[in-house]
Amino acid sequence: NQNVDVQCPNHRKVDVNKSPCAHVLCLIFFQVHGILRRSSSFNTGRIEHLYQNPQTHTEGNMKLHYGDLTDSTCLVKIINQVKPTEIYNLGAQSHVKISFELAEYTANVDGVGTLRLLDAIKTCGLTNSVKFYQASTSELYGKVQEIPQKETTPFYPRSPYGAAKLYAYWIVVNFREAYNMFAVNGILFNHESPRRGSNFVTRKISRSVAKIHLGQLESFSLGNLDSKRDWGHAKDYVEAMWLMLQQEEPEDFVIATGEVHSVREFVEKAFRHVGKTIVWEGEDEREVGRCQETGVVHVKVDPKYFRPTEVDYLQGDSTKAYQKLSWKPKVTFEELVKEMVDADVELMKKNPNA
Repeated sequence: NQNVDVQCPNHRKVDVNKSPCAHVLCLIFFQVHGILRRSSSFNTGRIEHLYQNPQTHTEGNMKLHYGDLTDSTCLVKIINQVKPTEIYNLGAQSHVKISFELAEYTANVDGVGTLRLLDAIKTCGLTNSVKFYQASTSELYGKVQEIPQKETTPFYPRSPYGAAKLYAYWIVVNFREAYNMFAVNGILFNHESPRRGSNFVTRKISRSVAKIHLGQLESFSLGNLDSKRDWGHAKDYVEAMWLMLQQEEPEDFVIATGEVHSVREFVEKAFRHVGKTIVWEGEDEREVGRCQETGVVHVKVDPKYFRPTEVDYLQGDSTKAYQKLSWKPKVTFEELVKEMVDADVELMKKNPNA
């Protein structure tokens, strides 16, 4: 994850993270600065296109600094050096299932990491000049208390990830009220793109369908096929993030499409795009998805992908965003699935081991 700072024509600076966000802001502004975690290998695959020369990792409009959300000293140094006026904190251990296995680390990065950033702003004396965006999540709602979920819906997180993000949500509210800081939470429902990490369910589906279409794979396994999510396109949601920081007063917003689709439906539409019809057979852990045209089983269920506590249904109500930000999603669910599958077909043609 990269925390990114942007300098625009009127010398405003912005701090963001994640490639769709960096990409959009690079189109708007002149320069992007980001925090890059130290690794023994390049971990910049999703932002390669933002380098002036991707082959040599020569920086142009994007400047990267080594740092980490678990290191408050480096955050103070970077913020003091860059002196941004807008900070977008999207850094997180963001895989819900993995958060059960890395619960302490998730709390450290997702929860306390947000506090470290806010404290760094305060330490650098920038509370009156910085606008801060926090990437909140629909996982805050977890075991949903009402349908659809909006800004006033009570939270009920069902994972260490959701619980850590709940702390982050409230520490943002606290800094807003205690120090009069322009700090907002964007409660974003699931947002996807071809740059989604390969171990997230949507990208796992699009990658696997692409491989099956090209004859590189026969089948793949998933967890709960009946989980229902409100899926949108990341580029639409990045626009909403930016709009939140252009307002006169700081407010929290739910960002969602208002449509709900199951994992099962995502699978069906992805296969349909490559000319295959999936027919479901069996029940529970023995359920499989078979290709109607060939009779080959392409999808299986594996209990290892089940969460200890499931979130079955998430549906957002972004009426407030529509009314106050004039925001609404542009990319449909079918367009999103098609774009992801097409991108992975092209990727697997070039590199079957990608």
